[in-house]
Amino acid sequence: MTPAQFTARLKKGDFAPAYLFLGTESYERRRCREMLIGAVAGDDRQNAVTQYDMSGSSLAEVVDDARSLSLFASQRVIFCAKAEAALPHTDAASGEAKEDPLAAYLKDPSPGVVLVFDCDRYEFEGEDKKKIERVRKFYSAVSVTVDMKPYSSDEARMEGDKLAQRTELTIEPAAMELLVESLGNDISRIAVEIEKLALFAGPGRPVGVDDIAALVPDARVTTIFALVNALGRRDRARSLSVLDTLTKEGEYLPLALSFLSGQFRMALISKEAGLRSASQIQQHFTRIGVPVWGARAEQVYQTTAKFSKEQLTRALKLIFAADKGLRDARPDDRIVMEQFVLELTA
Repeated sequence: MTPAQFTARLKKGDFAPAYLFLGTESYERRRCREMLIGAVAGDDRQNAVTQYDMSGSSLAEVVDDARSLSLFASQRVIFCAKAEAALPHTDAASGEAKEDPLAAYLKDPSPGVVLVFDCDRYEFEGEDKKKIERVRKFYSAVSVTVDMKPYSSDEARMEGDKLAQRTELTIEPAAMELLVESLGNDISRIAVEIEKLALFAGPGRPVGVDDIAALVPDARVTTIFALVNALGRRDRARSLSVLDTLTKEGEYLPLALSFLSGQFRMALISKEAGLRSASQIQQHFTRIGVPVWGARAEQVYQTTAKFSKEQLTRALKLIFAADKGLRDARPDDRIVMEQFVLELTA
């Protein structure tokens, strides 16, 4: 189930005897954990909450604790971190198979006790996919699994807007976009930065792109987006100014070309499809399975307005040549990029 489904069940007082938390998303994990403690233990956290580290404890120890009656708390939550450490390191073929203590316990669990096995080491994609499925299989006796999947860009923006509203902070759409992009959709870091921005801005003052660049770690990425936007508008003076800032800060310039390539490809597709507004661009790409938020669609639309189809095709060729120049033996990255900006904005 999703974290939202998990919290909805908790609000109804529906508790399972055991849960398995899977995935690396820390913001939802912390929220689910706090809500579970509040729902089961209330204010008596000292007596009602027990912590285990499965790299130093066994399932048998956890089960023995769950079966034991507490003199101080009628309802308890037992958290077992590093749940993947309980998995056997080898599949020994010799000897008799031992009974799974967790499966035996869950056939007749102790009333008022909730077990949470937490694996935050593996992701759901890539090389970790098989590992996370192995963890899921090992804890198959646990009937409820909560998948802590990373936020998408759209989800992170919506959650960021909610967090800003709670702190009575006004963040301009472009600033929120850059905040989310620069922090890689990591809602935990976004929440921290929004708290900092709320203290910095104070009541009534909107937060803009410059505030993000001044306060947020990895804010140099926002300068890359400023370069992309300036080039998308064919603004030569602004492009060279931003390029100067990036060069002085030692930024990785091929990253800027990568973002720019994506924007010009989308602009060329929009041109060929005859899309005439930001809303049409957003609907078109969402329909074909490429989520595009409003501000991004507006950027692509500005690029389509400034460049003809032939110019967009030429721009992609210039991007390819500049990228190749940055990777070849050459005198200076700045010379390659300045030549690219001059040719693109001619």
